[in-house]
Amino acid sequence: MLLEAFLEGARAAGAQTDILYISSLKIAPCDACDGCAADGKCILIDDFQLVSEQMVESDVIVLAAPLYFAALPAQVKCLIDRSQCQWVRKYKLHAELPPSCNGCSRRGGILLSVAGDARANFDGMRRTVRYFFNVFETDYVDELLVSGIDGHGQINKKTLKIALTLGRKSVGITDVR
Repeated sequence: MLLEAFLEGARAAGAQTDILYISSLKIAPCDACDGCAADGKCILIDDFQLVSEQMVESDVIVLAAPLYFAALPAQVKCLIDRSQCQWVRKYKLHAELPPSCNGCSRRGGILLSVAGDARANFDGMRRTVRYFFNVFETDYVDELLVSGIDGHGQINKKTLKIALTLGRKSVGITDVR
């Protein structure tokens, strides 16, 4: 629900949006084979390439996932771990990503999440997502983290309005170079 409200706001502000449901994709875990050492590209062929390409082309990347045991769901963590090839590209090969489809050298990154426990701590998730965004030349620019949501339809209208506004504000947050 947060993501849908966010995207509604972004579209209202003129953004073109796409959704990739990571849980529906086939992404194998990184097996630390070092196949990416030569060029920063993962040698395993699956849906990771689709996600990686779309992230590189995007001006804004929104990661929406529930908090599971103070962390990200396994499917999302698998995607993040496979992004080790981007770490190799950036830190070992010192190679830049191509600009986004609109010419942005840096992307904007936003995290949306909910947790069932009203006392939930999102610090572990936030840290992992920051590292993930960083290897895709993405600045962590905003977040909407909501605790005490343990079922569909429990997000209140005020929170959905915040997500809608955040979506509107996300259009144009990157610096075109």
